[in-house]
Amino acid sequence: MNIVVVKKDVIIDGGEAMSELRKVDLKKKYKTFYSERRGNISILEVPEFKYLMCSGNGGPCSDGYKNALEALFPLAYHIKFSMRTAREVDYGVMPLESLWWMDDMTQFSKDRMNEWEWSAMIMQPNFITKEIVETACDELGKKKDLPFLKQIELVDFCDGLSAQIMHIGPYADEGPTIEKLHAHIHESGCEISGKHREIYLNDPRRTAPENLKTLIRQPVVKLK
Repeated sequence: MNIVVVKKDVIIDGGEAMSELRKVDLKKKYKTFYSERRGNISILEVPEFKYLMCSGNGGPCSDGYKNALEALFPLAYHIKFSMRTAREVDYGVMPLESLWWMDDMTQFSKDRMNEWEWSAMIMQPNFITKEIVETACDELGKKKDLPFLKQIELVDFCDGLSAQIMHIGPYADEGPTIEKLHAHIHESGCEISGKHREIYLNDPRRTAPENLKTLIRQPVVKLK
């Protein structure tokens, strides 16, 4: 009988010990940038991170955005599992994030979603390279038909000085939370700069709308 025993991250298969996987907890390591106490607003310096990123235009219900997500998550998981073998490292896939904007942000509203620009993204460990992503895209593309797969890039992106707040509830009800965030920014002697970011901390397919957690972040600049 071939017995598999898992103990303290060491796998013993048929009596032969395999290498211990190195665990990387990205959510814990970068907790400051992926959590916020309810009702609290923080202004903080967000460093540069690596992201798998796919960009397009239209609202969150547009075909382009949906197709981007259908390619992003399989690619992120493919890379994760390939790193278990290639680097003997294991990490959890980070949550989906999206940048939303228009060229003229004074016109940014739900009534003009078809004019929105977006970038859907998933943060990656710093050891992931463009070569790793290209190889993963080639491998995954042979298994699945994902039209937006080739549009995904590995990019370095930095929000810099930003204000963030946690919204709990349906995505459609974010308006008052965003207004509260913007008011705090102005009261703190700053002004809005850069692209509106949302970090979706739950899977909407498995979470009741009233329990959804969305970290909303807005880059800012200090007024002189």
